[in-house]
Amino acid sequence: MSENLNSHHTAKEREKMSFPTRILLERKLFHGKILDFGCGFGKDVEELNAKGIDIIGFDPYYQPDYPKKKFNTIICHYVLNVLKKQEQAKVLFEVSRLLKFGGKAYFSVRRDIKKQGFRTHFIHKVKTYQTNVVLPFKSVYKNENVEIYEYQHYCFLNQNKADVSPFFERLEPKEQVGELASCFAFKDKYPVSKGHSLVIPKRVVSSYFDLTFKEQSACWFLVNLVKAELQKTHQADGFNIGINSGIAAGQTVMHCHIHIIPRYQGDIKNPRGGIRGIIPKKKDY
Repeated sequence: MSENLNSHHTAKEREKMSFPTRILLERKLFHGKILDFGCGFGKDVEELNAKGIDIIGFDPYYQPDYPKKKFNTIICHYVLNVLKKQEQAKVLFEVSRLLKFGGKAYFSVRRDIKKQGFRTHFIHKVKTYQTNVVLPFKSVYKNENVEIYEYQHYCFLNQNKADVSPFFERLEPKEQVGELASCFAFKDKYPVSKGHSLVIPKRVVSSYFDLTFKEQSACWFLVNLVKAELQKTHQADGFNIGINSGIAAGQTVMHCHIHIIPRYQGDIKNPRGGIRGIIPKKKDY
């Protein structure tokens, strides 16, 4: 069970719009359909709706109806500061998944936290967690109290940039299905099955074994998140997870990637042996 059970107690009942939302509004950065991810009590949603802006809020504790569509703009204010690393990664994944291709998300993080860890909340008298957060995204505003990052899909930002990855040699939209700070995922161009996806580290190395342990861990964390989403949306009966490392192993794109291949009852006559089928004569045992 998570020890960080009281993160929702850091939400404030405000009388006016939050400072980061005011900055984004002044800079005319709200476009299309908007989501406030981690909206707390929803004051920003109320204030922006009053100005005719098309926005809804989601908060797992206060407004728990999970969005069923994608958004042009997503704001996420101060959420990451009250979460531990894995929880932060899940938020990045969810925002990436809910953002339309070409859309923008804005993550606001506090810059006035002096000490990381748990403290007793002065109002609620329960232990709440706080930490500093630095993101590998473009910073669009910073003062001594707050920094605002602008996020767009890695696949959108790097179209037609072969120097970033051989996967981006052509100007073609890739259906991104998730992203963390050091890796990303998109649908395979030539899927073996419905939902077949790839998880790829942002640093270009050809062999999985040349990744740092931290990069490997991030990739597998993203594999788990993508798998869970595929399970929910495609109702797969099983999965093959695999890596082709080296030409002799069948690798054709020299940027390490992990295949997530959903399997379905009856998709082939005899699935016995699974991944052993890479050498057909060795499949049966």
